[in-house]
Amino acid sequence: MSFHRRRSHLLVIVFVLLAGGCRPVEAQATATAPLTAAQIVDQMQRHNQARTEALKELQSIRHYQVEYRGFSKVIDAKMEVEYHYDAASGKSFRILTQSGSKMLCEKVLKRAVESEKEASQDKAAMALTAANYRFRSVGSENVGGRRAYVLEVEPITPTKFLIRGKIWVDAAEFALLKIEAEPAKNPSFWIARTRILQTFAKTGEFWLPERNRSESKVRIGGAAVFTIDYGTYRTESKAAH
Repeated sequence: MSFHRRRSHLLVIVFVLLAGGCRPVEAQATATAPLTAAQIVDQMQRHNQARTEALKELQSIRHYQVEYRGFSKVIDAKMEVEYHYDAASGKSFRILTQSGSKMLCEKVLKRAVESEKEASQDKAAMALTAANYRFRSVGSENVGGRRAYVLEVEPITPTKFLIRGKIWVDAAEFALLKIEAEPAKNPSFWIARTRILQTFAKTGEFWLPERNRSESKVRIGGAAVFTIDYGTYRTESKAAH
């Protein structure tokens, strides 16, 4: 066998051995067991707690809007609200402007602000935890270019602050990316059904609400769409001091 043929033969053997050496690494990577629903929820709670502890202050100008369509007419109302969160004192809201139907401003928009104030007094009662919900993993999806775990959530005891539906949890940072749900308890006899879509986005090191859209079918006819645009956030972390 000539020198060149022997060298070619040796190179083939080397490449085969290298290829064989790569296979166990690939097999190990693909054999990683998927996380269970309980593990995903546990990681989500741990990461949320760490982010909450790191957040010192948060501010934004929110835009609330409600529109009712029915009986061949459209009624709407808008409200601009200054939102402030302080780690020491909690949440505060200040109405800056309001326009449109006074009834909708009073009965829908102001009530939404008051409901959030009320809910903030007992965060544990509305948290996405095993104490409030049963969780079931239904796979994973891509949300805005990020891999997310998809979980079905079912309230253990339905209350006005809990939901029933699906949540998407970021697979890398275990933050909420999206919620598609309905209220666990109907907020009013006059509402036939409400569908909720809420999205979240990252500002600096924090994952925060981006937009909330709720569409309700009204028993007497028509539909109402309620939206919150959470605006641009200004954040301050405790690590900055």
